[in-house]
Amino acid sequence: MQAWLAATSDHEFIPFSASHLTVLAVAGAGIVFLFLLKNRLKNEPHKFQWLRWTLLILLVVSEISYQSWTAAVGIWSFSGHVPLHLCGIASVIAILALLTWSRPLVQAAFYFGVIPAFLALITPELPYGYEHYRFWKFFVHHTAIPWACLFLALSKPSFITFRSVFAVFAFLLVYAAIIGFFINPRFEANYLYLSQLPTAATPLRFFGSGIWYYINLSAAALVLFLGQYGVWRLFIKKAD
Repeated sequence: MQAWLAATSDHEFIPFSASHLTVLAVAGAGIVFLFLLKNRLKNEPHKFQWLRWTLLILLVVSEISYQSWTAAVGIWSFSGHVPLHLCGIASVIAILALLTWSRPLVQAAFYFGVIPAFLALITPELPYGYEHYRFWKFFVHHTAIPWACLFLALSKPSFITFRSVFAVFAFLLVYAAIIGFFINPRFEANYLYLSQLPTAATPLRFFGSGIWYYINLSAAALVLFLGQYGVWRLFIKKAD
């Protein structure tokens, strides 16, 4: 148990190893499960509420346990452990949306938390193997995020509109400006990877450098949101 919770580990994360592929399969199966049960959940309130609170608990426990662990092993810092990355803010927004069902929060959760979090599962910036707590926290949390965000959208399909693409994109630009101009320089942080590229091999490495990095990053976010809405309209709106 001591090694499982230690600040470091001798067991490294290996991309697309058996453990990695297993959690990807579980995450993908959960997405399919939500799509298949979307109509039943609407008609069975007990199952709907059970899933709602289960997802909420997974998100809250993941974040609290992570903050507690980093503090306990003495590695916590504002520059590296506050949930200000896109997946972190998606988790916070999803928690609030599951509690309030606010239309803007559901919209933001859908665009921030489904595809971006799933991409993070595929190319995680993670140094620990499955023998360490951090592996399980990362994958449980980053699996619960797209599940919760998709659950929110499937529960309130009328909230996901073409206009919502641009509303959430505008919010993202404002949020990124705050992070890039104030938070990152003040705390020598790299939230949203606006200061430097992540250590993991991700598509961000193809976005160039300097001003073109930010232009391409913004354009990619807008294309991603539009594509996500297009898929939603094709498979959900058309089905309804």
